[in-house]
Amino acid sequence: MNPLIIALDVETAEEARTIVRQTASVVDIYKVGMELYASAGMEFVRELTGQGKQVFLDMKFYDIGETVRRAVKQVAKSGVRFLTIHGSESVMHAAVEGRGDSPMQLLAVTVLTSFDKSDLADLGYNCSVEDLVDLRVRKAMAARVDGIVCSPLEASRVRAITGAQAVLVTPGVRSAGAGAGDQKRVATPREAIEAGANYLVIGRQVTRAADPALAVREILQELVAA
Repeated sequence: MNPLIIALDVETAEEARTIVRQTASVVDIYKVGMELYASAGMEFVRELTGQGKQVFLDMKFYDIGETVRRAVKQVAKSGVRFLTIHGSESVMHAAVEGRGDSPMQLLAVTVLTSFDKSDLADLGYNCSVEDLVDLRVRKAMAARVDGIVCSPLEASRVRAITGAQAVLVTPGVRSAGAGAGDQKRVATPREAIEAGANYLVIGRQVTRAADPALAVREILQELVAA
């Protein structure tokens, strides 16, 4: 299994197509996030699935239950592999209902990897990042969500709660020496996999490399060597 999800965090579909052309031989799953979705929408998502690629649609749905249910129902028709939703209990239950019998997997976002305790305090949470992550993971499993998006630094504690059946996806992954960017809770690919992650979301280390396919191979080699 190739555990890498390459983030197409670019402005236009053409930029994304270039990255896909450069990496298609070594990448199975691509992330489409809010920026690219705002530019190219579901048309580009269907373009990727039409090429036999899997899509991690990172929309972090968060709205009233009926809106979430109906939106998830539409996404489920597209052939997307993963869809992210907010780790709020009502949102997760609505998303599970909207997904129906589709094979699409729902992933609950716990706490953004750009957040630390000061960010939580700003939102009114009087607890640690770890405590909030634990709470949301337990609620996600009770809601029958398929997996969790979490920092690689929390992956081992999340895995201890979810057991082996849940899918764990970790953004905030960088090889040693690569810049952390705007992420605060990061780890190397090897550390993330050893902590229990199934999939690693990697963006700039690959997409801004002189040879993106080579960058992917080097990361995969790190994991093989581990």
